[in-house]
Amino acid sequence: AFAPFLKIIKQRSNCVINLTTGGAPTMTVDERVRPAAVYKPEVASLNMGSMNFAFFGMLNRFKKFDHDWELKHLQNKDIVFRNTFQDIEYVLKTLSETGTRFEFECYDTAHLYNLNYFLEQGMVKPPLFVQTVFGLQGGTGAHPEDVLHMKRTADRLFGDKMVWSVLGAGRNQLPIAAMAAAMGGNIRVGLEDSLWAAPGRMAASNAEQVTLARKIIEGLGLQVATPDEAREILDLKGGDKLEV
Repeated sequence: AFAPFLKIIKQRSNCVINLTTGGAPTMTVDERVRPAAVYKPEVASLNMGSMNFAFFGMLNRFKKFDHDWELKHLQNKDIVFRNTFQDIEYVLKTLSETGTRFEFECYDTAHLYNLNYFLEQGMVKPPLFVQTVFGLQGGTGAHPEDVLHMKRTADRLFGDKMVWSVLGAGRNQLPIAAMAAAMGGNIRVGLEDSLWAAPGRMAASNAEQVTLARKIIEGLGLQVATPDEAREILDLKGGDKLEV
């Protein structure tokens, strides 16, 4: 499933490729890590703790469905996204051998402390690419105070060993991005996390969301990093090491 688009992206672009190890809560950790283990990307996401995971809040807005499975999926209040210490250690050992570095996804302050544990054990090395996640049901909220609290905690634990970034879910995507950029952080956007470009208007593509994010960055007098500058910031192995 990954190979066709990975080849095209690598042929057409110098961008840094980041593959998920999150997959879906229904998958085993071996299934989730397999694409990154095979293709050995420069970066792979890694969730830093287990959490409840739910979509039932969407039932407040959506009442009609095209497929039978949709309502059942949204109604499910029994989803646990498993990321135990054993699972995390398995992903770290599997991918560290390939030179892949990690986007550490932290949905709560406890996940920051989990990451600090692995740092103290010497299983991860700076610079730590810390992706704090806001606005998902089961994780931390999307209030400005939540962003500040996660940033303060991460600063206290990691200091200059960290490259801080944010991910806002749904309608929170661009407001959270603006907060982080103004605080000196990095931002993540894309259709995985939000389908919206403006209130009531769905984004036409990932590219539209990237354009909106760029406007925020440049509106603050900042610059978007080039792929090679990002590689230097995150201490990556280089795009030529992707095996596809």
